[in-house]
Amino acid sequence: MKRVLLILVLPLFLAACAAEKAWAPDDAVQRAIYRHNSPPSITVITVISNQNGSGGHSALLINGSQRLIFDPAGSWHHPQNPERNDVHFGMQDAAVEFYLDYHARDRWHVVTQEVPVSAASAEKALQLVQAYGAVPKAYCTRANTEILAQIPEFAGAPSTFRPVKLMEYVDTLSGVARRVLRDDSPDENRVAVVPRL
Repeated sequence: MKRVLLILVLPLFLAACAAEKAWAPDDAVQRAIYRHNSPPSITVITVISNQNGSGGHSALLINGSQRLIFDPAGSWHHPQNPERNDVHFGMQDAAVEFYLDYHARDRWHVVTQEVPVSAASAEKALQLVQAYGAVPKAYCTRANTEILAQIPEFAGAPSTFRPVKLMEYVDTLSGVARRVLRDDSPDENRVAVVPRL
């Protein structure tokens, strides 16, 4: 009986662990591509609980020949930002702010850490996230650290599932522009450059 039950339940368990795949058509992606005029950078986005300080999610905003967001196992969607397996294209300023506001709620706040990188590093990151594939639930930070570890400016990135551990590592890098966004306190939506420790 246990074996029969296992056979019946196993597909449901595996389905729950599967990544959600999305593949926007080529024409939608090409129309959405956005090139921002700021210098190349990678921004680590961390969603943190207001109740206990634990990390709930992490993502990467990459600015190179185009600006897009890698939102592994994320739930954010917008019709003007076509998605291909957790990569959202066309991240204009309004889309970025909408993404951040979506995550900054009464129980969560958001920390962004923008790190300047070379043009070559930005391009490598753009290629890596587009080739990564859909990410299973709870693997967001692990996927991000696997990407970052291949970028020279993030060579010491830890291999972790914990968003706060990744955030703490990024705080040790030089020239980090750190921003904290809280839904309930607009005065805290500030930018600060964190010195290298």
